[in-house]
Amino acid sequence: MLSVHQLTCFLAAYEHGSLTRAAEHLGYAQPSVSEQIRALEKTLGVELFRRVGRGVVPTTVGDTLRPYAEKVLASIDEARQAVQSVKSFETGTIRFGMFGIARLYAGAGLIADVLTRYPGVRVELVGQNSAEVMEELRRGRLEAAMLAVSTVESEGMDVTPVAREELVYLSAEPARLETPVTAHRLSLATLVMSETTFRATDSTRATLRRMLHETGRNPGTRIEVEDIETAVELVGLGLADTVIPLGAAQQLVPRLAPKAGWVSLRPRQFDTFAIVHRKGAVLSPAARLMIELATTRMQEIAEATASRHPATPSAT
Repeated sequence: MLSVHQLTCFLAAYEHGSLTRAAEHLGYAQPSVSEQIRALEKTLGVELFRRVGRGVVPTTVGDTLRPYAEKVLASIDEARQAVQSVKSFETGTIRFGMFGIARLYAGAGLIADVLTRYPGVRVELVGQNSAEVMEELRRGRLEAAMLAVSTVESEGMDVTPVAREELVYLSAEPARLETPVTAHRLSLATLVMSETTFRATDSTRATLRRMLHETGRNPGTRIEVEDIETAVELVGLGLADTVIPLGAAQQLVPRLAPKAGWVSLRPRQFDTFAIVHRKGAVLSPAARLMIELATTRMQEIAEATASRHPATPSAT
């Protein structure tokens, strides 16, 4: 039977033209190399080398065998590397970028999905805002990420949209929720908005700026905060209204602002979520896993969120 050891000795002898030099190259004793080649010749029933002086010259059969032997050994090496990659993956660290609001309804579930498959890994979900995560991608600190992409500059990146979510108007005043909120009404509203550090690039604010373009105004804010939870709490206190993704409203309003409700904008506005990585990048098994799991989870969440959105505007 052919063995890896036999093929290794054959290729070394073929390359060096000498059993002695082949043995030195492999770190074997010369009789061991001779024995392996004789065993290979016996298995195949052919002569692979002619002995010439102190060297060896391949026969026509030896020339024929060489590329096949190289392919076999290359395949074995690839298999070994693949196994080592998986072994390292299963006990290493997985880093994946995700914009901040997504943590409310995907972060814990996504980590649970990963640990169910690979209990030995360490997981890092990185990022607070899509613009920040995009910069980490550009600098090579992340392989891939799930981002809200309405305003993120994506030059040099592969962007694959996977889901979208409606933006809704949140208020504790029932009269403001009787009909969808138009651009004109939005321009007159007293708002609290989150993501104040990233206000210039935040996808929700960018969508609202486009919506208000026809009014000649930008969204006015009475209160600026960093996290969406604080914004929702302030709405619950009746100090301002806000615009947030529907999934975030469904998660936070019952807990932080139970007297508040939400309504659609008119026309309806959406955030688009996408998988982003550098163009032409060869992604690691960890990055491919996170892309698969994040895409599946975000699509499921977006579908479930849309199905629970009331058909007619009303306070909850």
